[in-house]
Amino acid sequence: MKEFVVYILFSKKYNKTYTGYTSDLIKRFHSHNQLATKGFTIKYRPWLVAYIEFFTNKKEALEREKFLKSGKGRAWVKDKLML
Repeated sequence: MKEFVVYILFSKKYNKTYTGYTSDLIKRFHSHNQLATKGFTIKYRPWLVAYIEFFTNKKEALEREKFLKSGKGRAWVKDKLML
């Protein structure tokens, strides 16, 4: 069974969050912190995994990621993570 993860990263140094989804959290986290050479996340390293949710299918994970990136979702993240 393939598992999907929606995750929220936090950069303490810059007080920034990043929300994404993956089927391999360890590999993706490593990419955000060390391997990537372009994109949003390289500007705010280092990242910590602040929150994760597991899903059994990609559709649900994508829907949750989309919500967390919306206005209501960002407010939920701020409240949940006390940022």
